[in-house]
Amino acid sequence: MTSALLIIDVQRALCEGEYAAFDIEGVIARINAVAAKARAARAPVVFIQHEEEEGPLAHGSPGWRLDERLEVAPVDLTLRKTAPDSFHRTELKELLDARGVDRLIVCGLQSDFCVDSTTRAALAHGYPVLLVADGHSTTDNGILSASQISAHHTRTLQNISSFGPRVTPRAADAIHIES
Repeated sequence: MTSALLIIDVQRALCEGEYAAFDIEGVIARINAVAAKARAARAPVVFIQHEEEEGPLAHGSPGWRLDERLEVAPVDLTLRKTAPDSFHRTELKELLDARGVDRLIVCGLQSDFCVDSTTRAALAHGYPVLLVADGHSTTDNGILSASQISAHHTRTLQNISSFGPRVTPRAADAIHIES
């Protein structure tokens, strides 16, 4: 299988201050470790950035920029999006097809929004997904803690079978990417 790593919305506005995701230091460290494995296997690494017309994620604003703790290589790709689903009105599918990708590795922010939506869309497009179980996070929502939300979405996504391809959750240190 030819894999690509999708790193979703690890942007400054979601990594610091009032919107900082739970365990963001650890999540970024684990994302960096998986990205290094992907690059070593020559798998595409795609940084996806959400943007809005105004607010903390306005295109070009300090909050829109990738978090400075992320390790970004010159060969990595970037993609801008305006919806939780990274495939919606973007060139993601074409980018993956051009590189012969047939499996996705997904991590990033927010577990309950863009990670969930993109993973479901990936399944609908026929991609099996390796979900970095300890490489996605969110914030508390007033009912559930961030860690409960992330665990819930990992379990829910793992149990979706109607698309055909499946989601396999795996901890970052247990992920192996073949070249």
